[in-house]
Amino acid sequence: MTAVQLEPGLRRITAPNPSPMTLEGTNTFLVGQRDLAVIDPGPLSDSHLAAILAAVGHDQRISHILVTHSHLDHSPLARALSRATGAPVLAAGDSAWGRSPAMQALAEEGLIGGGEGVDPDFAPDRALADGEVLEADGWQIEVLHTPGHMANHVSFASNGVLFSGDLVMGWSTSLISPPDGDLTAFRNSLDRLLARTDRVYHPAHGEPVTDPAGRCRELLDHRAGRERQILAALAEAPATPAALTARIYTDIDARLLPVAERNVLAHLIDLVERKLAEPANSLSATGQFRAL
Repeated sequence: MTAVQLEPGLRRITAPNPSPMTLEGTNTFLVGQRDLAVIDPGPLSDSHLAAILAAVGHDQRISHILVTHSHLDHSPLARALSRATGAPVLAAGDSAWGRSPAMQALAEEGLIGGGEGVDPDFAPDRALADGEVLEADGWQIEVLHTPGHMANHVSFASNGVLFSGDLVMGWSTSLISPPDGDLTAFRNSLDRLLARTDRVYHPAHGEPVTDPAGRCRELLDHRAGRERQILAALAEAPATPAALTARIYTDIDARLLPVAERNVLAHLIDLVERKLAEPANSLSATGQFRAL
């Protein structure tokens, strides 16, 4: 694992955690020439920690540790890196931060799990405000709250580059797993990014997104298409998230069907909120839903 130079003042180290959900692994970014900001330290991994520290030159120091969100493939290494360098860990909030009232109610009712794995112990040294600008020697980084994939998800913008975490990736759509994932928030975050003029996105998994606006529109169109499929199926008969997933997702790796089911559940919760569908009984991840 060596640092790959992407452009002046920007390097990438990919963690050794490949999977169907992470592709080659989690991308850790080093921003700066002297003071370095580390974005998404990644999973617990002694070798990845060593690779990050080895990338720091004799005239450099890690001054900031930034976390886009607290899934297990993004945040657990932050505390060990902070101990090794003295740099503070900065994020929007802990793993329960930022849920909408509707999603918080679902969490309290036990509708939880089935996602990528939340880091339960994550707690930043300081919470980042939306629109805040971080500064160090030679760089500025703007903080953008971009919930959807997870409530505490943030993106970071610097010099025309947007570090989009798991919100926008070129190789895959983003998992939205309630109650941490929220489809309404996801759409709003994409709309927010569409209003910007960033020249490239660097996601936490996979290669750079070189047509940011086009990719955001693709993701919104994709969600709109899924919604039409779900509503069409519900118009024929009530169905569970699992049944809808089996009907709609006919061309993906079987290992990803549980992930797809969480996305379907996110759509169903969104449709319930918008009064286009309702649960046949109580709202649950396994119960039937019907169209209104």
